[in-house]
Amino acid sequence: MNTPTAGPGALAEKILRGVGGAGNVESLTHCATRLRFQLHDGSKVDKAALDALDGVMGTVAQSGDRFQIVIGGAVSNVYSKIVNLPSMSGGGTPRPQSDADVKAAVRAKGRGRYAWVDNFFEYLSDSFRPLMGVLLGSSLIIAIASVLDALGMVDFRAADKSASWVFVDAMWRSVLYFLPIMVAYNAAKKLKIDPWVGAAVMAAVMTPNFTGMLNDKAGIPGVSCTTNATLGTQECVAHVFGLPMQLNDYGGQVFVPLLMVAVLALVYKGLQRLFPEAVHLVFVPFFSMLIMIPVTAFLIGPLGIWAGNGLGSGLSWLNGNAPIVFAIIIPLLYPFLVPLGLHWPLNALMLQNINTIGYDFIQGPMGAWNFACFGATAGVLLLSLRHREKEMRQTATGALAAGLFGGISEPSLYGIHLRFKRIYPRMLVGCLVGGVIVGVLGGVNTKAFAFTSLLTVPVFSPMATYAIAITASFFVSMALVYFSDFRTPEDRAQANAERDAAEAAEAAPRGEAEAADDRELVTVGAATTAAVNAGTVSAAPAGAATAQEGLELLAPVAGHVLGLDEVGDPVFASRALGEGVGIEPADGHVVAPVDGELVTAVETGHAFGIRTEDGVEVLIHIGIDTVQMNGEGFDVRVESGQQVRAGDLLVEVDLDAVRAAKHPTVTLMTVTNTAELTSVEPHTGQNVAAGTPVVTVRR
Repeated sequence: MNTPTAGPGALAEKILRGVGGAGNVESLTHCATRLRFQLHDGSKVDKAALDALDGVMGTVAQSGDRFQIVIGGAVSNVYSKIVNLPSMSGGGTPRPQSDADVKAAVRAKGRGRYAWVDNFFEYLSDSFRPLMGVLLGSSLIIAIASVLDALGMVDFRAADKSASWVFVDAMWRSVLYFLPIMVAYNAAKKLKIDPWVGAAVMAAVMTPNFTGMLNDKAGIPGVSCTTNATLGTQECVAHVFGLPMQLNDYGGQVFVPLLMVAVLALVYKGLQRLFPEAVHLVFVPFFSMLIMIPVTAFLIGPLGIWAGNGLGSGLSWLNGNAPIVFAIIIPLLYPFLVPLGLHWPLNALMLQNINTIGYDFIQGPMGAWNFACFGATAGVLLLSLRHREKEMRQTATGALAAGLFGGISEPSLYGIHLRFKRIYPRMLVGCLVGGVIVGVLGGVNTKAFAFTSLLTVPVFSPMATYAIAITASFFVSMALVYFSDFRTPEDRAQANAERDAAEAAEAAPRGEAEAADDRELVTVGAATTAAVNAGTVSAAPAGAATAQEGLELLAPVAGHVLGLDEVGDPVFASRALGEGVGIEPADGHVVAPVDGELVTAVETGHAFGIRTEDGVEVLIHIGIDTVQMNGEGFDVRVESGQQVRAGDLLVEVDLDAVRAAKHPTVTLMTVTNTAELTSVEPHTGQNVAAGTPVVTVRR
């Protein structure tokens, strides 16, 4: 294996000469380890010269004048040097496409007949998801205040509160009031425009200057206010440069920033095409603000208020005229909306309701779903204790804690429920029971946006109705899961056999341990269903640590273990990226195989690099040529630079999407610095659960 000795600049020039010069390059991209050339004429490549270069770990010629050069961890630096060589931008040679260019081109083609639907929900999801932490934080501040209020220690809803409690109000209201600015920032980032421009446009209609016009006693010339006799609300209109502008308080609004940024993206990108790149920094934000602030104030703002109020009124009508139907529909819908990320519109409506009518009626019935979900997890936890399933016990304990105290359902859903088909029908019964109770007892409201956890019970009214409903949901789901099991009888028998084999291996003397391990692997290999447990290794198994016989690298995903010669990729088969294994995955739950620093986590989600404390460098590569999917179907859960433990979730992969894109799904794990080690020994030919040792490394 070659090691880099020359700088990336010199290497870049030699690589460019080796592929036939800049004029032979049609496009260039890179993944986690390789440069990917699309050439005009593949016959011009000097493969022998490229293979001989220090810094090149291997080369692969492909059909269609495509050529790959394996660089390793320095690939992005070498790519940047090649792209910025003078010869690449001169002489009429087309500039290579960047990863972002390729991604944009693929997105422009759409993802099928209903690509706009996918894009719409991705837009909603990515506009809200980064805010979940601060929303949860404000929710818990409200919960603490509500508990003190319920105990009679303070009336935090009183109009004449002390400065101390006014300050506490500011702590949680900061998130809800300025939510439009935060949503605008995230939405603009999602649409790949300057997020600060999106935030600035939304902030303009939330300044004291703007909101001050809503006070008819301020005496501002050109502002007139009237009182709606029916609703008892005040409506104000400002005449700006002779044009009437409806005034609204946009604090807490979510539809307005979502609509505004969608229009802003068209304006912003149009201005980028209009002005030379050299003056983008000055004129694109300037004209974007000059155009979009008036458009938002005069048109989009009132339209967003109208749209949000209309949707809220429709649901309010259903809640008022058919409360039992409404209370049943909400908890039965959520178990299907949340895994798909389709629950964001309802979350937006909750915030809209609080902002417009002063309370929300969706979160109460939604609590029935959350606690049914947590109850199902509790049932799994009890079964794991009964059957001595260590990994499931750890997963269920963490998921249950996140749910009961944080109101977060994703650890339960992704870690357990979606992996065992028997859970959902039982959980839905709990949802139904809780929804019926809420509907029969007249509904549940709340004046705050609160994650439905034990800590936020006091913010719901009537609190007794809510407490009865969520308690029933929790225990019905828990009992159904516990008494009927989340595994089929066949799966239960197999899981118990695996457990017994593992316990026998742990109890065996050192001389008998290897035989016990072999028996366990045979047992695991006999049960492909055991691979479903890939999501249940949140804590590191014993093999994650360095034992006397070497460092054990664990399977990053459940499935069948292959040798590198069997994976169908010449680069990995050549061991240019080190010795290791391939795993044909049983699911898309990919976890860290070892403790260490995550030195690489590519944006497209298909490759990760981990360096252990003692210098072992491990590459996890999901699929072959999946870089071409540009991140579609890859939900990355980590970022470069963070410390990971064996079993930590790296990425959730939609294997069906990978297959639909006609890429092999095999997940590869190699030790890229194999040459520096005494030995790297793969253990192939077995079916494994994630977390099973599959490679032994000796220094």
